[in-house]
Amino acid sequence: MSTAGTHEPKKILAPDPNPVKPHYTPPPNACDGHCHVFGPAAKFPYAAKRSYTPEDAGRERLAALHKQLGFSRAVIVQASCHGTDNSAMMDALAHSNGAWRGVAMVKPDVSEKELEGLHAGGVRGARINFVAHLGGAPDMTAVNAVIERITPFGWHLQLHLDAQDIRQYRSFLDGLKIPFIVDHMGRPEAKLGVKQDAFLQMLDLMRNPLAWTKVSGPERISSAGKPFHDAEPFVRELIAAAPDRILWGTDFPHPNVKIMPNDGELVDLFAKFCDDEAMRKKILVDNPERLYSFD
Repeated sequence: MSTAGTHEPKKILAPDPNPVKPHYTPPPNACDGHCHVFGPAAKFPYAAKRSYTPEDAGRERLAALHKQLGFSRAVIVQASCHGTDNSAMMDALAHSNGAWRGVAMVKPDVSEKELEGLHAGGVRGARINFVAHLGGAPDMTAVNAVIERITPFGWHLQLHLDAQDIRQYRSFLDGLKIPFIVDHMGRPEAKLGVKQDAFLQMLDLMRNPLAWTKVSGPERISSAGKPFHDAEPFVRELIAAAPDRILWGTDFPHPNVKIMPNDGELVDLFAKFCDDEAMRKKILVDNPERLYSFD
């Protein structure tokens, strides 16, 4: 697809409507550290220049999923299909009684007043997209303007960035003065193994005390398909590299995946990949509590 908005956005897969009850029970205050709300479009229209159109998956559906899975906290990440209109996310945060936090997408000229409103509503970070199929490389002048505006609020930067592009942006990443998160392990290709250059770059980046990542999205990196077991070595390597800066999330409702996972199965997959209960608590409770300032 060429530049988003030049023709009809593609329709993407809907999430699995029947998430199983996980065998693994998350600890109290466990946080789904990466999920989205989509619409409903009748109330919160999708962006005109989006690259894809999802099935509606609003806050009620997300809350029901978390009840099924055993999560009492969550971080809602603004998705590109809503652009910089954060209304659906902010509505979800407002109805969470403080249990949810948000990561917004903002314009470079976002006002201090708007940022104050987002912060008061529970936003703790700003997301920047570097992924080609969602629009490609951003304007770095605009990125730096966003960073300058969010820094006084103590926010972090969330980067939708492929590990294969870390070399290209390494000087930018090394120069950041605020915490930053690379989504979904940097999306390496599992079939290339943990010794591939892209993943070695990711591991090296995690030596930076400001670098975080989410060991989410096994369906995004798997080359073998369900049950995505070939993602395990990548998860284990990242946890070993930076246990205090690892998060996990469902990524519900899984935009732009080729194989739709079952969210209950993903919880059990995390428990398999991380088989130490103290480490599970660190990733699901302690780390997000520290980064997102949950009460």
